[in-house]
Amino acid sequence: MKSDRRGSTWRLATTLAVLTVAAIGLAGCSGEVSAVDRASARVSAKEKAVTAAETALAAASGEFCGASKDYITALDRYADILNDTAPTVGDVRDAGSDLAEPREGAVEGAQAAVEAQEDLAVAQQELADAQAALAAAQAGSTAEPEEATPPPASTPLAPTASVERVKRAESEFASAEAAVTDDTPLREASELFNSAAVALELAWLRLFVDAGCITDEQKAQAEAAVSAYTSALQQDLTTTGHYTGAIDGIYGPMTVQAVEDLQTANDLPVTGTVDKATAEALQAELVAVGGAAAQESVASTAAVQQTLKLVGFWDGPVDGVWTPELTEAVMAFQTELGVEPTGAVDAVTIAAFEQALAELEAAASPTPTPTPSATQ
Repeated sequence: MKSDRRGSTWRLATTLAVLTVAAIGLAGCSGEVSAVDRASARVSAKEKAVTAAETALAAASGEFCGASKDYITALDRYADILNDTAPTVGDVRDAGSDLAEPREGAVEGAQAAVEAQEDLAVAQQELADAQAALAAAQAGSTAEPEEATPPPASTPLAPTASVERVKRAESEFASAEAAVTDDTPLREASELFNSAAVALELAWLRLFVDAGCITDEQKAQAEAAVSAYTSALQQDLTTTGHYTGAIDGIYGPMTVQAVEDLQTANDLPVTGTVDKATAEALQAELVAVGGAAAQESVASTAAVQQTLKLVGFWDGPVDGVWTPELTEAVMAFQTELGVEPTGAVDAVTIAAFEQALAELEAAASPTPTPTPSATQ
């Protein structure tokens, strides 16, 4: 198993440490070896064991990040298939088996990383004990050294809440998969499975970020995109009467409750996350509400989509629906033009849009042919 391979480096370092101390003890049979020398050698060996454990943890963490990214990609790809095609009940049921291998890799990677962290904690404690014994030997004490103060508890690879969220989402996903049978209506099967898949993908994404699998810059960009998307969602939920909180871009308890209320009102699986069916239900309510606010929201989003399509940054539909992909497209356009990539369409971005469109119009206009009078 991966965890066995991961632990081999640490166990080898521990074995070498034991052999080093034993060799010094045997050397004492032919020559005097002081207690300080023995204690110093033990400290040196334990330092090597800690270094090996740190290397093993770094490798295990890297494997976890890679495996979890593969799993998230697989979840996202399968959600796209369900959204972009007309799936059969069989397609929905087969999704579980298609996702089994990447899921296993991600779970094994997480377990190996946790075990590597535990091994490092043991190695650090043994080093602290060895250092305490060396200090006692150097002080000339013949008494048994007191047990060293345990090193500070290591920071978990990810917050407990993120781990528990993944476990809960995995359980709900498995339940959704088991609930789909040949007799399940297609619409119900697709909605049930897709909602569970989206919730599971979001849970793993949170764990992926919390475990340090992305850079600080990537994290800042992701948070900006999520904030922009959430603000737009909160505005639409406010328009449809499901949300009464502040438009602050924070996907907190009030936003989750508003999404759940929307799902309940439309007889959808209640997850608190926005999947395809939930987004369609929200859009339908916006259209039903009508009024300037709803129409303006759809019209302005469609305008952004159309503009991005003209300048080559959007290949999706011009349907007035703001999606995470649209936020990414806005950020890519902003980056290209040297505008801060917030994902939100502010005054600076609008000015950049206008400039880009003016340049496109100028490039498309034919160059006027000089007239005789103009050349005389």
